[in-house]
Amino acid sequence: MLHFPEGFRWGAATAAHQIEGNNINSDWWPREHAAGTSIVEPSGDAADSYHRYREDMTLLRDAGLDTYRFSIEWARIEPEEGFVSRAEIAHYRRMVETCLELGITPMVTLMHFTVPRWFAEEGMWRSPQAADRFARFTELALPILGDDVDHVCTINEPNIAAMIAGGEDPANLVAYGLPEPDLQVADTLLECHTRSREVLAGVGGIRSGWTVATQDFQPEPGCEDVAHEYGYRRDDWYLEASRGDDWVGVQAYTRTIIGPDGPRQVPEGVETTLTGWEFYPLALEHGVRSAWEKTQGVPVFVTENGMATSDDARRVDYTEGALTGLHAAITDGVDVRGYLHWSLLDNYEWASGFRPTFGLIGFDPETFERRPKPSLGWLGSVAQANGLTVR
Repeated sequence: MLHFPEGFRWGAATAAHQIEGNNINSDWWPREHAAGTSIVEPSGDAADSYHRYREDMTLLRDAGLDTYRFSIEWARIEPEEGFVSRAEIAHYRRMVETCLELGITPMVTLMHFTVPRWFAEEGMWRSPQAADRFARFTELALPILGDDVDHVCTINEPNIAAMIAGGEDPANLVAYGLPEPDLQVADTLLECHTRSREVLAGVGGIRSGWTVATQDFQPEPGCEDVAHEYGYRRDDWYLEASRGDDWVGVQAYTRTIIGPDGPRQVPEGVETTLTGWEFYPLALEHGVRSAWEKTQGVPVFVTENGMATSDDARRVDYTEGALTGLHAAITDGVDVRGYLHWSLLDNYEWASGFRPTFGLIGFDPETFERRPKPSLGWLGSVAQANGLTVR
């Protein structure tokens, strides 16, 4: 058995817009409903986890997992600029308290892609007030965090956020051929992250960081410079910017081969997932090693890793391979604090709708009845043993 460090955290992750439902004041809601949109379907009720979070957390706990990463929705908390919903702050505080009641460690993400409509209309990350807005939102979130949330993610995948900031069609966000990031937006996101961390530092015990989508850009022979040029502003820069943070989140799924002309499409005959990504579990090991190196030794938390598939046995195969590589990185001295699977629930996968199923738990779209998959029990058994038996 491959044993993991004492105190290693095991859990799963979600994002508010993707599971809660009816997030009508967010910037994504009108995008989903716009005439001629390339988005497959609107989020609608999603998985109705806004009302069913206790059931979802209980399933996580009963499986043997101990940590739940979820996001709070800025558009619910501040639906109009300057108006703060005390009811929504109380709602998200109840989520934290429910975690604690069930013996689950909560990890809270402040911004997982979606923002209020009013902020989007103001220019979003191009607004000259963006950092002030985000620092203020962080202050609004403090009653949710209380003195019993230890880990806070300020911004989810700022590297992806910088790519879609230019109005890029989200349907084009594929593993290969990622759009050009807006470097001005990248700088603003870093300023927002820094300001948010300053606010959080005023609360005793909170350890903060952000999460980066590590792309695992792999050069063909002789294409190392091309890979660096392509990958640095889409990945490495954000890891380097994490130096000095309390921790950094790694979110790894697949790899991208870089040829002389840039990213290659996945070759014919290679196994792919429901998102069209190559089945490549080693992306996680490569991501955490890269993060450890580029951040110069900031502790790593795997905040997302998983596979979109309708074959749950293949999900277990993927996760086993990913955890085997993760263990190898830990054995070589990478300080990894925990593993959070994406996702706890089948959910709304942005432009792709509900078809790509990443969840350890499925649900009936009419009744919202939860349907735990064998992969949930399998991962829970790994967590309970704090070790992996490789088949």
